[in-house]
Amino acid sequence: MFRGTRVPVEALITNREAGLTLDEFLENFPTVTREQALQVLEFSKTTLQKLGKSA
Repeated sequence: MFRGTRVPVEALITNREAGLTLDEFLENFPTVTREQALQVLEFSKTTLQKLGKSA
């Protein structure tokens, strides 16, 4: 969950996979801040990069 909301982080990932822009996601989930979403995306990117290096 995004802190202070009832929105699961998975909602961001699945919406992005479905082709929605970050702005569209934020319009659909107004309780999530841009900063929160960007932090999740950066964490995901960093984690995937680390996993790719260890594979």
